[in-house]
Amino acid sequence: MFRRVSALALFGTLLAGSHASFAHAQPLSSGISNAEFAARRDSLAARIDSGVVLAFGGRTLVHDFSTFYQLPSFRYLTNYDEPDGALLMVVRNRKGSSTLYLTPLDPRTAFYYGQRADSTNSVERYGLRGRAFSALAGDLDSLARSGLPFYHIPDVETTDFSRLDTLTRGQETIKTLGARYPSLAIRNAMPLVLQVRARKSDAELALIRKAVEISAEGHRAAMLTANPEHEYELRAALEFEFTRRGAERPAYGSIVGSGANGTTLHYMRDSDPVKPGDLVVMDAGAEYRGYAADITRTIPVTGIYTPEQRQLYQLVRDAQDAAEKLSQVGMSIRAAADSSVAVRSRGLFALGLTQSEDATFDPPWAVNCTANPAACKQSNLWMIHGITHGIGLAVHDPMQGTPGDGTFKVGDAFTIEPGIYVSTKALDALPDTPKNRAFIAAVRNTVLKYQNTGVRIEDDYIITDKGLERLSLVPREMHEIEALMRQRVRIQP
Repeated sequence: MFRRVSALALFGTLLAGSHASFAHAQPLSSGISNAEFAARRDSLAARIDSGVVLAFGGRTLVHDFSTFYQLPSFRYLTNYDEPDGALLMVVRNRKGSSTLYLTPLDPRTAFYYGQRADSTNSVERYGLRGRAFSALAGDLDSLARSGLPFYHIPDVETTDFSRLDTLTRGQETIKTLGARYPSLAIRNAMPLVLQVRARKSDAELALIRKAVEISAEGHRAAMLTANPEHEYELRAALEFEFTRRGAERPAYGSIVGSGANGTTLHYMRDSDPVKPGDLVVMDAGAEYRGYAADITRTIPVTGIYTPEQRQLYQLVRDAQDAAEKLSQVGMSIRAAADSSVAVRSRGLFALGLTQSEDATFDPPWAVNCTANPAACKQSNLWMIHGITHGIGLAVHDPMQGTPGDGTFKVGDAFTIEPGIYVSTKALDALPDTPKNRAFIAAVRNTVLKYQNTGVRIEDDYIITDKGLERLSLVPREMHEIEALMRQRVRIQP
């Protein structure tokens, strides 16, 4: 049975710690000060007139095969990088009072996993008043009777999979509160948090720079790996360099796909042989102090691109260059992406991989071709993903223009990653329609010429008051990659 207190009394108790978040503004191990974390919470509170914001952090791992990493939005608001925490912020007239709920370990368990923060040191460490996690349920119960709406920040690993992640502790807590108090207004606060996260501060940009620098050196090390026999040897070179240079982990599952595997966008098995004549798509980035990089390079196993590979590679590189030119402050994010699509559409037609620049097909996925004819162009079969996404605490992080006015802004950090993937398996996936039969007949022989060739080039950028800056300076032109790969030391079996 939880001790019940009045909502007014509870608000007064929480308010007593409200100004603690401004103390201890010295930089922590993250490189970001407590004052900046407090400003983030203030910015979120300013988007809420009055209400209760609830966020849960990550849970204790139920295995010993990896290290705990905090959920991005929870880390963004608290800097709390330990398991089993929660944040409760009571907002009145756009001013918030925050409390961190903590779960210290018992003394014996702490010998195995180390001490956690508790209410005696939470202000010193995080600038937040601490309270025992066991008190949270009673506090929520009291606040639910206050008439204030609840704003829940879903405790998901990544927003990419938020719709599938429905059984988290936070989701279950909100369901229970909603069932107990049917009149309680419950709103999803994640869109508000993403608005705050979209603009990167100078401190965040410094961490992103470091993550990208480490990642670039990983790609350079992979290019210098002599006569690899398997994909995992290149992955090992990438991730060894990440670790050697201080990254906590890869920012996502490293993609190292040779030959046909390079045409699978998120191939992560990295277990097959690499064969002379194949290209290898290496999409890998490091995470440094919570911030992710995302770089892709496509290299030839032999160190020399074939004539056919050179054609596709240069087309992708030209498409990236077109998007770069339009990725400036105030310019349209969509226009930059469309310029890349236009370059590739022209090139694919010139190579004989489509019937014309505007020729359409009947896709094997759900799309309304009448309402969105551009989505049904034949060229999209060979370049099926977008090219720009934000980076930050997640490898797919928000940008200020999406949603919004759709333009690039100072403080954006993002990638540009055009690709082309040619394989007969794409033709085999098409539904049997007259339009598709004509398409297949027209291009099959050309597809065989470029069979199992995937090319993706991805770089990381930020926008400052001086304009666009490319951070990922590992070689990307074919002659640069070939020159670097000539420096490999051959190892005889």
